[in-house]
Amino acid sequence: MLDKAFKRNRLSATLAAILGVGAIPLAWAADDATPAADGVVAAQNGSEETIEVIEIRGIRGSLYRSMDLKRGANGVVDAISAEELGKFPDTNLAESLQRITGVTVSRANGEGSQITVRGFGPEFNLITLNGRQMPGTGYTRSYNLENLSSEGVKTLEVVKTARADVPTGGLGGTVNIVTHKPLDNPGQAFTFSGKGIYDESNVHGDDVTPELAAIYSNTLFDDRFGVLVSVSHQERDFQQQTANSQGWIAQTDNGRLPTLAGDKGIDGRETDADGNPIARFRDAEGNAVAPFFFPRDMNFSINDVERERTNGMVTLQFVATDNLILTADYVATRALTASNGFGWGIWNSSTDGSPVIGYELDANGTALYSDIRGGDGSFTANRNTTEVNAESVGLNIDWSPNEAWRFTLDYHNSSNEIDNGADKGLGSDGQVILGSDKLISKVYDYRTGEVPHFLINWNNGTHVLDAGDIDSNFSQFIHSPGESEIEQVQFNTNWYPEFSEHLVKVDFGAAYTKQTMSGTSAWSGLRGGPGFNPSYAEIFPDAMFVLQDASGLLDALGGGGSALMPDYYYTYNFDEAVARQLAFITPEIAGDNYYSIDPYFDGIDSATLVEEKTLALYLTTQWGFDIGNVPVNVNLGLRYEQTDASSTVKQRVESQVVWASPTEWIMQYAPGGDDNYFTQGGDYDVWLPMLDISAEPLEDIVVRFSAGKTIARPLLGDMVAGRNLSGSPKIGARRGSLGNPGLLPLESVNLDLSFEYYYGDASYASVGLFKKYADNYVSQKTTQLTIEGLHDVYNSPRYQEAISQLEAAGTPVSENSIFAQMIANGHGNADGQIVPLASDPLIVWDITSPFNSDSKTVQGIELALQHVFGETGFGVGVNGTFVEGDVTYDPYSLAPQNPLSGIGDSANFQAFYEKDGLSVKLTYAWRDSYLIGVGQSQGSADAPPQFAKTFGQLDASINYDVNEHLTVFFEGINLNNETEEGYGRFEEQFLFARQYGSRYSLGARVRF
Repeated sequence: MLDKAFKRNRLSATLAAILGVGAIPLAWAADDATPAADGVVAAQNGSEETIEVIEIRGIRGSLYRSMDLKRGANGVVDAISAEELGKFPDTNLAESLQRITGVTVSRANGEGSQITVRGFGPEFNLITLNGRQMPGTGYTRSYNLENLSSEGVKTLEVVKTARADVPTGGLGGTVNIVTHKPLDNPGQAFTFSGKGIYDESNVHGDDVTPELAAIYSNTLFDDRFGVLVSVSHQERDFQQQTANSQGWIAQTDNGRLPTLAGDKGIDGRETDADGNPIARFRDAEGNAVAPFFFPRDMNFSINDVERERTNGMVTLQFVATDNLILTADYVATRALTASNGFGWGIWNSSTDGSPVIGYELDANGTALYSDIRGGDGSFTANRNTTEVNAESVGLNIDWSPNEAWRFTLDYHNSSNEIDNGADKGLGSDGQVILGSDKLISKVYDYRTGEVPHFLINWNNGTHVLDAGDIDSNFSQFIHSPGESEIEQVQFNTNWYPEFSEHLVKVDFGAAYTKQTMSGTSAWSGLRGGPGFNPSYAEIFPDAMFVLQDASGLLDALGGGGSALMPDYYYTYNFDEAVARQLAFITPEIAGDNYYSIDPYFDGIDSATLVEEKTLALYLTTQWGFDIGNVPVNVNLGLRYEQTDASSTVKQRVESQVVWASPTEWIMQYAPGGDDNYFTQGGDYDVWLPMLDISAEPLEDIVVRFSAGKTIARPLLGDMVAGRNLSGSPKIGARRGSLGNPGLLPLESVNLDLSFEYYYGDASYASVGLFKKYADNYVSQKTTQLTIEGLHDVYNSPRYQEAISQLEAAGTPVSENSIFAQMIANGHGNADGQIVPLASDPLIVWDITSPFNSDSKTVQGIELALQHVFGETGFGVGVNGTFVEGDVTYDPYSLAPQNPLSGIGDSANFQAFYEKDGLSVKLTYAWRDSYLIGVGQSQGSADAPPQFAKTFGQLDASINYDVNEHLTVFFEGINLNNETEEGYGRFEEQFLFARQYGSRYSLGARVRF
């Protein structure tokens, strides 16, 4: 992959060995030297001369190798190299990748997980392992890097420009994970490391958890057979503290916003001469509007997490003849994440203005303060155990019959499964929600601090709910396993022609890839009432609930800690709450609403399968010549791919939507859904040309130009055939989706121009300009549809009658009072639910579907400086990426939008000292605010955005070599206790804040 278009002579081979440049992966077939030469230079060009190899280890050695890979590459490539066998710069591969210019990470559980390259998010980048395309984690194209340990990794290569001989899918970039191989380093080597991890956020888990890793490599029979085994196991216990709002509701009818006296109703929007808010927004039809926004809910949570990760790798290599090498490898990962937590919060059944009795809106119409009738307050216990199992089996045959030809055949079968039902007792992801709707109103306040507060005015005249009033709201149990699998065969031919002085190398080959992505989903529905209808408060004794102090929560954020409101919450035993509801809320008592923890009690809700088969052919040529005194290298290539895609789905048939309680609406389904399978498909082909030119006009100055075409395949969720409607279609959330298996891939024409100055040992400066013209951009269109048979209780004649009766009686109108009035009017069934009538209006659904639409452009600049201060031991590395394009989100438009998620500026800083066995490294990774995605789980139908605030994390490590065999080390992660925060259209529309704290490791590494 990282080949230079020139033939090696004795001097270049010697220098490469001295610098510790290792093997290029066999599957990528990129180096003109045979794999047997990796780490062995005694037989270069038939010579018997033995050349002494000086291995440069540590931080400086890693920088040497990474710089050499960058300088010798075709196109724009950046890399991170292991400091030594079994020692990578970061314990997490995603954390290492964020050190590379143009690469940023998104986080899961406080660790780097997925990458964004040059503004293109995880689904637009490709992860390969030794040149082999890796399946996404579960039912997705995105690979979670936190599940792969770093001990067996030799190099991380990020290719940012097009390559004809590389699997497609990396529109932003392709990350190749290069593992160690035994023939890389002939002889025997063993490294073992152990450390204890202390996570300051941990409360209920072990204070110190272990991480153990070992890697053994050996070559036998005159270095003709090699074996390498790598194993690692990590455990981590921590606590996640979160504040969260599930979404914001936009309302454009200002007539629904009550006019309140005094400071009860403050509207900060600018008004016209008639006192009406000035319309600064545009709706979906392009009309000028002046909306106001209220939060759907607000809640806090504490989750105690136990995480285990085990990795194993075995690689066997055999030199069958002097020109035939066989390599077999197996890589396995098992990651288990268990979470137990509690949450507490408020729910606003309606935010359209009618139940509002107090508010303060800012200039954009966002509610900084609200006091709303109806809804409920709840306390949630949740339990989840998710298991990820990934395997990859591969075989590589490398044959060089003579100096002019080299053939490689590579096969692998790789799978990645995820199962959120790994809890053996529960078998699903479970939530038990208890609480009460015995309240007057709920107050939301975000006028100060970084975290909103809320208070509930309970009927008891206080802000604290009596334990005796806690009732069953609902429970739900979800099981949604998924799997992604890739079977791939790649054949490559390298030809080194001797008839031309300038044509250095010709590569041509073919590849066949079959990728399947499947998943099922089962949902128990809302069990145990739901929505306090009917009441089951008597089954929960007061002693079951423990009043907890919330004053220590989110203390790293303004408004958190001792200032947090509410300053209490209730906890209870998850198993006891389930057992009591199973015992008392039986079919005899509750009819069809009986309590069940089985997500499959009425069968599988949905099953989906997406299959892609791709045949690829490619040709590349490498040229080397001089223009005047300037050496020039050219890489010219073309790749052709033909893909057949199909989607098979099973779905239940919707029968009706019932109003089950004041706060809950439930979709009911017709029986016999097991036969509802159907398949849709599509196909496409693409031609992907590429051109790389590099020149050295002055000594140590390299100029590069690259042009090429890359693709990213459609997102899985967009390709799934069939229609999907919300199972809990609350008012303002009657949404659905319609897939499109015939979507074309996103195609991008890419231009790169870079200037690199290699002015010293492990020191360089570079400037890179890039621009991407992306076509076939996938947009979402939302249309309003009615579906025959799905009638709506909301705004029906019975509903309007109840409102009129309440207004006549002077009773405040809210969902709670409307529901109670309709029940009093005799419109409830035997279960206390309100069922739609055939005379009721049809529900209006907002159905979103994807389609290939317009083109987008992204451009940016990358700056990098790496400098080693002579022999002082000090060094620094600084890089920054600044990206822009016509892919941003317009917060003043209520029309559905299709911006590019992940785009934003980033920068990294590294300073180190390494001398006399002591190395100290300090790193800081900064990422500007960026768009996470479009759509909020409980946001309005305009699909509002989710933005992440600026994030910066400080890490440090200290290593000391006691002797040549023993190193002790200390690591500190997130030393500045950075938090993760997110918002909607504006920063005042709070979405989340997460706090993990800092963690520290102390350990030792032994090597022989």
